[in-house]
Amino acid sequence: MSLRLGEEAPNFKAQTTEGEIDFHEWLGDSWGVLYSHPADFTPVCTTELGRTAALKEEFAKRNAKVIALSVDPIEDHMKWLSDIEETQNVKMNFPIIADSDKKVAVAYDMIHPEADQKFTVRSVFVIDPNKKIRLTLTYPPSTGRNFHEILRVIDSLQLTDNYSVATPVDWEDGQEVVISPAISSEDAKDKFPKGFKEIKPYLRMTPQPNKD
Repeated sequence: MSLRLGEEAPNFKAQTTEGEIDFHEWLGDSWGVLYSHPADFTPVCTTELGRTAALKEEFAKRNAKVIALSVDPIEDHMKWLSDIEETQNVKMNFPIIADSDKKVAVAYDMIHPEADQKFTVRSVFVIDPNKKIRLTLTYPPSTGRNFHEILRVIDSLQLTDNYSVATPVDWEDGQEVVISPAISSEDAKDKFPKGFKEIKPYLRMTPQPNKD
């Protein structure tokens, strides 16, 4: 059964390239990004893990940890690391789960038999500090992920968790946001001292509240 937004991310223990972990303990009070890749020593996956390593500081700014997964054994992961570092010009700095028994892949519904019976698809889960699933994405094996979109969603979630706003189409950090319809225009005057623009009663734009 597919995991849904708002549900608790299943906990698990697993062997990784940085040692054995308890997933929830490893997350601690951080946001988490758990993603699966189909197989080691494959071209698209090599570029994805390299990009993840390059973006470590961007995830850290958002108090987010990233962990990858495939059903390959730990020995293959360890051998592959040097290829990623060589070809992507990075230093690997995050763990990769060796899910050879497929327990995590099954728990997170990462194997889609109609796509491939043996390997995981490109699943993405964004998990908040309360261990709740806040975003799910599934990419086909032939399409590499857009990690800037994952960062953008984390920015949006962290903003909207703390202010009565939503983020509109193609929003980027620092741009105008939408005031929640649950806030009356009268209350919005006090709640959003930077002011707001009413396009329709249900569509009111205001500067991002956590930016100067």
